Amino acid sequence: MKAILKNYRQSPRKVRLLADLVRGKKVTDALRTLSFVDKRASGPFIKVINSAVANAKTTGRAVETLKIAKVAVDKGMTYTRFMPRARGSASPINRRSSHITIELK
Repeated sequence: MKAILKNYRQSPRKVRLLADLVRGKKVTDALRTLSFVDKRASGPFIKVINSAVANAKTTGRAVETLKIAKVAVDKGMTYTRFMPRARGSASPINRRSSHITIELK
């Protein structure tokens, strides 16, 4: 079963730290691990895993046997803003977002 979170407003580099923590674990172990992690992306990550579990339940799968088969954190849309600098110049500010995809088996 699969669940996707699109346009999460945090850079993929920071979110991939959590993806590496849960990849290949059982769902219950992954949720327990994420509940103790002190990162901003842990809350949305838990929601995506719970959504994938709910999708699995609708097809009749047992929750205890589910494992996280695939976790992908891809680059989303980047908002570009500009900050005024000295002598009339400007420097860009890139506000990155990410797409989180979780697949269970």
